[in-house]
Amino acid sequence: MDLTTSEINALANLADGHGRTVSELGAAVGARPSTLTSVLDRLEGRGHITRGPRPGDRRAVLIELTASGRLAAATIQQAIGGLERRALGSLPAATIAGLRTALQALTEVSP
Repeated sequence: MDLTTSEINALANLADGHGRTVSELGAAVGARPSTLTSVLDRLEGRGHITRGPRPGDRRAVLIELTASGRLAAATIQQAIGGLERRALGSLPAATIAGLRTALQALTEVSP
């Protein structure tokens, strides 16, 4: 797909189809908005995202997937799902649920 890991991470976090502000996406991907800007510039240049004002708050920039971005995000989600199935497929469902809970807790810890 000729995407960097940061670009893949951003697209994967937008895969649910909900637009995000730069701040929201930065928190989801673990990057500062200033760092995320170059990633978004590249994704926008490839036609995968659009950036525009957030309805009701013109100061916030809303990032949304385009048609090509939705296709790329779906491909990424399928690849991640395949990796998860191969890596975790032999574990009981309760163990996988516990692992996901632990990982979610780790992402919510502020440095």
